[in-house]
Amino acid sequence: MCVELLTYADLSARLDISREAARSLARRRRLPRSRSEDGKALVSVDLSALRYTPRPRKGRRADPVDASMAKIEAIKIGAFKAEIARLEDVATAYRAVFERERERADRLAVELTQAAAETTAANAWAARLEEEVTALRNDRRPGGGIAGYAARRLGHLAASIVQSDRAANAR
Repeated sequence: MCVELLTYADLSARLDISREAARSLARRRRLPRSRSEDGKALVSVDLSALRYTPRPRKGRRADPVDASMAKIEAIKIGAFKAEIARLEDVATAYRAVFERERERADRLAVELTQAAAETTAANAWAARLEEEVTALRNDRRPGGGIAGYAARRLGHLAASIVQSDRAANAR
């Protein structure tokens, strides 16, 4: 029977258990305790008579609050992922609408440019025709018949109108 004075740390090292388990063992077995000069607790132990085998550790049950919080977080994360997926689908739909409207705006810009060019050409033809009408009204050549000249000018005017009409219909 060999009694040793050991600290809780030494006892835990000899028995291969934690310090808290060694302290608990000393309390349960009512082993005599004292204080060392440095203030640490010393336990009087006969290791040959102790016959202690540590129990296997049981898996601790999870704290129900922690488990509930984990479930709530998982649900939140799932909801957030679903919301992100929904918003990505909405963004994709808006992107398609944006692309379609941009193409439509491009087409309208081209049509507007063509209409402006046609308007400019029509204004030029109108100015030319007005000049010819003015020339018909004011042009009186000496020695020539006004009726013959007017008929020729009227023929040219009619040809110009037909030509401008065909050009407008061709566009």
